[in-house]
Amino acid sequence: MAEDNNQQGSQPQLQFSLQRIYVKDISFESPNAPAVFQQAFKPKVGLDLDTTSQSVGEDLYEVIVKVTAQVSNNEDGATAFLAEVEQAGLFRISGLAGDQLDHTLGAFCPNVLFPYARECIDSLVSRGSFPPLMLAPVNFEAMYAQKKQRAAQASETTQ
Repeated sequence: MAEDNNQQGSQPQLQFSLQRIYVKDISFESPNAPAVFQQAFKPKVGLDLDTTSQSVGEDLYEVIVKVTAQVSNNEDGATAFLAEVEQAGLFRISGLAGDQLDHTLGAFCPNVLFPYARECIDSLVSRGSFPPLMLAPVNFEAMYAQKKQRAAQASETTQ
């Protein structure tokens, strides 16, 4: 039995586990309150998404999904609110390297974190006395592919 535990193949065993989910940064501003509540509200939503990741220890990675929602009123163009959340997670990942690790950190982990970020944004917006945004699911696979394509084009341009 001890022999089996000490045997290791040439390839490291794949391990993936979520260690912790947490809010790294959170912000809500309603610069034109209470005037914004005294007129018809026809919202125009601007949404910005970004993901980052970094190694924070051996086989331990922090992934952050940043969601920024800026909503203005179409009636007068004034900013109704700005809500921003950096939803983070610590992931223990071993047995992946190179493109596989990059893909996991850039697409798979953000898919895990986004529902938490979406709930956090809705909670902030509701506390500001606005209707929840109910953000649609995001295709982080497509975002990752676009980011890789832009990086490849940028490297071709600089050569």
